[in-house]
Amino acid sequence: MVRIGDKDHEPRACDAALARAFSFLGKRWNGVILGTLTAGPAGFSELRRAVSGISDSVLSERLAELCAAGLLVRSVGNGPPIAVEYRLTPAGEALMPAMQELTMWAKNNLPACPSTDTPTAPSRRPASAARE
Repeated sequence: MVRIGDKDHEPRACDAALARAFSFLGKRWNGVILGTLTAGPAGFSELRRAVSGISDSVLSERLAELCAAGLLVRSVGNGPPIAVEYRLTPAGEALMPAMQELTMWAKNNLPACPSTDTPTAPSRRPASAARE
């Protein structure tokens, strides 16, 4: 407790659970992957196409993290060919109302990004622009 003048005040701090949530969901691509899976289960290739700009290795890493956190489940179907599919768990589905509220808040309060046509992440600069 901190004393200011003649009053005692609790120091300001973000709720620990909220800080953990934003630390995890704020990690690049996690929220976009979860949002993509609201439309239903998807395979790795389908997710790679839906989340523009993500590399295969990063997508694989993020999917593993989301599975380990209990937000996604990975299922392997009988082959050949072997089909791997990712879907939201009940915990992942429970997050969707908050994600929808964040989406509405962003639409109403954040400026649109004119450089992108997709609802995912900003596109990378073309290789020719990088050489300039």
